[in-house]
Amino acid sequence: MDDEPYYGTPSGFRSSYGYGGGMGYGGQSRAFPVVRLRGLPFDCRESDVHEFFAGLDIVDVLLVHRRGRFSGEAYVVFGAPLQVDFALQRNRQNMGRRYIEVFRCKKQEYYQAIAAEVNESRSHLDRDEPPSKAAPLPPRSAPDKDDIEHTGVLRLRGLPFSVSKREIIDFFKESALEDENIHIVTHADGRATGEAFVEFHSPEESKAAMKKDKMTLGSRYVELFPSSRDEATRAAARSRQ
Repeated sequence: MDDEPYYGTPSGFRSSYGYGGGMGYGGQSRAFPVVRLRGLPFDCRESDVHEFFAGLDIVDVLLVHRRGRFSGEAYVVFGAPLQVDFALQRNRQNMGRRYIEVFRCKKQEYYQAIAAEVNESRSHLDRDEPPSKAAPLPPRSAPDKDDIEHTGVLRLRGLPFSVSKREIIDFFKESALEDENIHIVTHADGRATGEAFVEFHSPEESKAAMKKDKMTLGSRYVELFPSSRDEATRAAARSRQ
């Protein structure tokens, strides 16, 4: 993968940051706006990361797990490359009693971390194990979404925390979905995780819906991943625990 931005803005959309293409100020290429955090408290939540970067436009937070446990690392994607510079200024600032390291990183690292999280989650689900048990180490290379078999279910990541089922239905307006096709994932306390599962009418329809991958819903871009009804059911069960 190269280091160019992978989320072009959809037709007719202009970011409030003017992020509409691959070239930046002075004609220079814009880097993908992601940083890596290290040293996070092991009870850290996405909301803590948002608070740490208060004032910046966060698009996505990926908390990294290894062998079923939070590793103390995370990746944070911002709404514009310029915001990475502001984020780096918070290097070695404190979150609670711990100081946090903030690093530049590449799009490929972020994608590989996503793939590893999906793989580890599915490893636990396939074995029906609690997260505290050991799981196989994640692969080093990210799989191509186009190579994953479709079952008619997509997993959405990076949704606004206030997203409604109606907004997701409108996002996939070509598919004539109903409320029962949408499953918004929440934490046990009812807070939205920024993820959802969508059941389409056929595998062909979910594959066609992948054209919406990395398009914006509200102020955030949304990533789509082929998933399964079983994974959606287990996510819903965890939400109720």
